[in-house]
Amino acid sequence: MGDAQRRYGGLAADSLGTDGDRPPLVLLHGLTYDRSQWGPTLGALATLDPDRRVLALDLPGHGGSPARDAYGARDVTDVIHEAVTDAGLDRPVMVGHSLGGAMATIYAARYPSRGVVNVDQPLTLGPFGGFLRRNEPVLRSPEYLRVWGSLLDGMGIDGLPPAAQELVRTATTPRQDLLLGYWNDILVTTDEAFTEQRRRDLERIRSLGIPYHYVTGRDPSPAYRAWLESALPDVTVDVLPGGGGHFPHLADPAALARIIAGIGTDSAGAR
Repeated sequence: MGDAQRRYGGLAADSLGTDGDRPPLVLLHGLTYDRSQWGPTLGALATLDPDRRVLALDLPGHGGSPARDAYGARDVTDVIHEAVTDAGLDRPVMVGHSLGGAMATIYAARYPSRGVVNVDQPLTLGPFGGFLRRNEPVLRSPEYLRVWGSLLDGMGIDGLPPAAQELVRTATTPRQDLLLGYWNDILVTTDEAFTEQRRRDLERIRSLGIPYHYVTGRDPSPAYRAWLESALPDVTVDVLPGGGGHFPHLADPAALARIIAGIGTDSAGAR
């Protein structure tokens, strides 16, 4: 699969493959990372589904993409849509890890899409919202990396293969402006309002018949699974056998590639 590093809608990107009868894929990485995190998945996909059209983007402020004054979810998904449009993609399958999973979900609720693959991004805040708000003074101080480090400790990085561990630990830029910017929606919104907005996004996706996969390396809690299925009864929950904590796409990229290759290849989700 050939590739070319380009810019679409102002965002740095790897543009792979050629247009064909299979829906194109758009890959969105997690907070503080960049499109290089998709390398193992793209390698597996190249074997499974050669020459599939793929656009792997650096989110605003990440990798080679320019910073912005604000990183609200609607603004960021608008920029992503500019890149999708500039690349000439028609109703892509949106694939995102962590923050990227949230952006893929919000994108599909707002713009034409043929599927969503959300890799380990719960759409309710749970304890996370309270944790961020309690630590907001630290996040705004020179000690902000203490907050980021405490989150990394719970992501299961030590269970990844050595090369994947290296990628997670080195290909990251935990800048203060990114953490505060992308988490601002959480800091200024109540848990109830935040969760209700995500529910509306899922109900919109349901109404459009867009296939939705929630991919994780560990079984979701019964409470979260019940919430997810109440908003989106047809959701597919994929627990990858390789585990990988918060990074199942790096623990078992071949399994994720199989999921991605299969979603959105029929008429479901066309609009």
